[in-house]
Amino acid sequence: MSHETRKIPSKIARIPDYSLEESLGAPGLRIAGIDEVGRGAWAGPVVAAAVILTHGQIPEGIRDSKLLRKPQREEIFERITRSADFAVGIIDSEEIDRINILQASLKAMALAAAKLPRPPQALLVDGRQTPGLSGPLSRIPARAIVKGDSKSLSIAAASIVAKVTRDRLMTELAKDGPAYGWESNAGYGTRTHRDALNRFGVSKQHRRSFFPIHKILSQ
Repeated sequence: MSHETRKIPSKIARIPDYSLEESLGAPGLRIAGIDEVGRGAWAGPVVAAAVILTHGQIPEGIRDSKLLRKPQREEIFERITRSADFAVGIIDSEEIDRINILQASLKAMALAAAKLPRPPQALLVDGRQTPGLSGPLSRIPARAIVKGDSKSLSIAAASIVAKVTRDRLMTELAKDGPAYGWESNAGYGTRTHRDALNRFGVSKQHRRSFFPIHKILSQ
């Protein structure tokens, strides 16, 4: 089965808005939403994005990326990247194995924030923990928001940018390992991926510290 995410029923799906940003002082402040994708994948990088939406030019249809089908994500991605400041941070599978997936996710978030074309003045971060920032960014307020991609437009926009960026990277990586189906499963543990691992073994893009991969290597 493809890793394409299933739509959550509308009665329980929350539409993000701009209230969290407004509580911090938007539109007068440059507030960056930050999110990451790929934490649970068995292969490939973890990717984070930071997005500063432009007040008055916020694209319609921004949602948690998991609620959007691929064509919708691609279309909204193009509109976000044309109208907003954005940057991505990428941590590869080798470094994930070296520092663990949590630290890799936080590092990717910090990289994304640091690479923004204009420095943010506040951060809204999806999850329970904010990344460690250095230099001038270490002095700006940062707030962790559980399920932030369903609450904040800026975080939801970051989730879309991160998801589309990572999916495109996995499609490129699939050219060197077509049997694993990364162009459709994005490196997650689908049946196609598991069957290919059993048949062809572990590739250089696999995360050796993850239990399913570690188990194969130990046999």
